Amino acid sequence: MKFRIILLALATLLISGHVGAQSAQAKIVFDKVEHDFGSFKEEAGSQSSNFNFVNNGSTPLILNNVQASCGCTTPEWTRKPIAPGEKGFIKVSYNPQNRPGPFNKTITVSSNGEVPRTILRIKGNVDPRQKTVAELYPREIGPVRAKSNHIAFVKINENEVLTDSLEIINDSEQTVSLDFKTPPSHLAVKVVPSTLKPHEKGNILVTYDARKIETYGFVMHRVYLNVDGKTDYRNSIGVSATVEEDFSALSPEELASAPVVSFNEETHDFGDIKEGDQVECVFTIKNSGKRDLIIRNVKTSCGCTAVTPEKKVIAANETVPLKVVFNSKGKRGRQNKAITVITNDPKKPTSILRVSTNVQAAG
Repeated sequence: MKFRIILLALATLLISGHVGAQSAQAKIVFDKVEHDFGSFKEEAGSQSSNFNFVNNGSTPLILNNVQASCGCTTPEWTRKPIAPGEKGFIKVSYNPQNRPGPFNKTITVSSNGEVPRTILRIKGNVDPRQKTVAELYPREIGPVRAKSNHIAFVKINENEVLTDSLEIINDSEQTVSLDFKTPPSHLAVKVVPSTLKPHEKGNILVTYDARKIETYGFVMHRVYLNVDGKTDYRNSIGVSATVEEDFSALSPEELASAPVVSFNEETHDFGDIKEGDQVECVFTIKNSGKRDLIIRNVKTSCGCTAVTPEKKVIAANETVPLKVVFNSKGKRGRQNKAITVITNDPKKPTSILRVSTNVQAAG
C-alpha cells in the first residue's frame, strides 16, 4: 500500500513537471495597445509614440515581425531577444504629409510569445496646412499658373455654343498683359482681366461655337498665350470637345425610317506579325435602315492605322467595305488600336472598331 502511494506521488510530479515545461514560454505585456495623437498640424511633421512592453514569461521573447497597415506608418522595435522580466519597445511614427484629416492605423506584432499576435493602434487628426500657390495652381503657363492647362467641353451638339473658364494667377512680381494668338475660328478666347498685377487672379474664358466647325467626334486644339504682346509656343492650353450630331428635332416618323448602322464584326486580331510588317483587314458596314447612312467621320487612335471607307453615303440595305491597314514599323509587343466611326444613325452615332496584333522582333 505504501509503495503504491509513492508511485502515485512520483507520477503526479512527472505529470506536473511535463505540464510546467509545456507552459514555460515568453509572454509579451504592453503598457498600452492604443495611442491617440489628437489633432496636430500637417506642417508639424512626423509624430511618434512608444509602445513599451515587458516579457512576463519564463523564456526569452523574440519579436519576429512588426507590420504597419500603411506606408505612412513606420515602426521601429527592439531587435534582440528580451529575457524574462526585461523590457522592450515598439516606436511607431506617422507621417502626415499630404494626408490631412482623421487617421486610424494598425500595427501587427508577431512574436514567439504565449499570444503570438498583438494588434496595436494609432489614431488622430491632421489639420491641413496652407497650400502653396504652386500646389493650388500646378500648371505653369508662362508667368501665370493654372489648376489645369486643358479645358474639356466633353460633349457638345453641332448647333451649340458653350463657354467655360479656367482660373489663373499671376505668379510673377511683374504686371503682365495677356491675350491669345489667333485662335481657330470656332473658338473665342480671352483673359479677364487682360492685365494682371503681381499675384492677382483672373480667368481664361473660352467660348466654343460648334456651328463653325465642320466635323464630328473628338476634336483637340491648342491656343497660345501672348504675354506682353509676345508669343511663346510653350505657353498654351488645350481645348477639346466631342462634337455630336443633334437628333432632337427628328419626328417619330423620321426616327422610324432613320439609317441603322451595323458591322459584320467589331474586332479583328492579326495574330503574330514581324516588326515592319503591314497588314490589313476589311470590316463590312451595313445600313439596315430606310434612309441613307452617312459616314460623318472616321478617326483612329494611332497614326499607324489607316482607314479607307469605300464610300461615305450608304443606301438602305447596302453593304460597304471599310479597309483598315496597320503598319507595325517602330512597334513591339501587344498592340491594340481603335477606329471610331461616326455616322448619322440617331440611335448609335458612334461605333468603335478594334484591331489588335502581337508584333515580334524582325529577323
